[in-house]
Amino acid sequence: MQTLQDVLAHGRTLPNALADSVAALQDSRDRALCQELCYGVLRWHSRLEALVLNLLEQRPRNRDRDLTLLLELGLYQLMYTQIPPHAAVSATVDTARALGKSWAAGWVNAVLRRFQRERANRLQAVDLDCATRHAMPPWLLQWLRADWPSDWQSLVQASNARAPLTVRINRRRRDRDAWLAQLSAVSLTGAHLTELPQAIMLSRALPVTELPGFADGEVSVQDAAAQFAAMLLALRPKQRVLDACAAPGGKTTHILEQAEVTLTALDIDAQRLTRVAENLARLGLQANLLVGDATDPASWWDGLTFDRILVDAPCSGTGVIRRHPDIKWLRRPSDLPALAATQQRLLNRLWPLLSSGGRLIYATCSVLRAENDAVIESFLRGHGDALVRAPDIPLGRALQFGHQILPGERDMDGFYYACLEKD
Repeated sequence: MQTLQDVLAHGRTLPNALADSVAALQDSRDRALCQELCYGVLRWHSRLEALVLNLLEQRPRNRDRDLTLLLELGLYQLMYTQIPPHAAVSATVDTARALGKSWAAGWVNAVLRRFQRERANRLQAVDLDCATRHAMPPWLLQWLRADWPSDWQSLVQASNARAPLTVRINRRRRDRDAWLAQLSAVSLTGAHLTELPQAIMLSRALPVTELPGFADGEVSVQDAAAQFAAMLLALRPKQRVLDACAAPGGKTTHILEQAEVTLTALDIDAQRLTRVAENLARLGLQANLLVGDATDPASWWDGLTFDRILVDAPCSGTGVIRRHPDIKWLRRPSDLPALAATQQRLLNRLWPLLSSGGRLIYATCSVLRAENDAVIESFLRGHGDALVRAPDIPLGRALQFGHQILPGERDMDGFYYACLEKD
């Protein structure tokens, strides 16, 4: 309950809020259940909330709004989990008492029992609204429908699905097929993705520390769509490479696994850059770590141009909602112009740092045109020396200036890539 309140009422991100709650739980099964319930309720929040209001004869008083959220938690268990209904109802009633609201225990029980009796009719009523049915904020659904008129339904469906656990094999330390052979020891199987030589999609999720060879740097967790970034750089030995928004380091380390290059990993957040350092140490890799603002190169750049630049720009995250369902409720339509301005500023400020004949990869985990093709189009109008190259990606769809992978395609996250070369 506290995690959900922290996200929905106080605007905390789900990973940060959940970390506090999970830390207090000793049993790994309790931690897994807590995570499942928090992610699930946030995945379906607006649909569950509409259902609660449909079931209630009157809204709770403001001081009892936590009971609305508690009912969402109970309904989620009844609708989307394999928890026995009697256990789900009982646990929700017990939570009302634990919140110091014993007077509401019978009321919570009655509301959930009413849903069990009238489920079909109640769902039919709330699902008349398209945004509610898909558990999407109306503004976001409107943008998705405008940008993807033929694909928005499958896009939304994929965004509400559970994401697979995909890993990347560190070819400097382990052969892919040899690592696959180890999986049976932990009751796992994995499928190699033909589009990416080091990507393996696992049959189920598990804590990363339980992955064979994780502590020894043999493997990293990284969605398959994100693994195209390092591939698109077309790296060659001894090149100077800049990863301009490096934290937490997944793409940084992949670059170094691909080729013997001199890499500068830059990030504006010193605390997040420590995660890059931890990942580098685990994988046995080295990079020059810099804390700095990528939009202000004068404060950190040594004056030597780079052969390759990766701009993994801050964005709305609309391509990774399945991994971060809190995005739906924390993002606002007013965020988009500011994000697009930052993305444009990153490209404008970093372009002079690229060598003649060099390549810059612009990447986002967004599916919105305002952050993707529109940003590149605007950039090109002011840079006659920029040439667009079609990214070599064997799935997704080619756009006017870049390439979009939509959520769920080959069970990947949503990612956009544009490839620019300097004339």
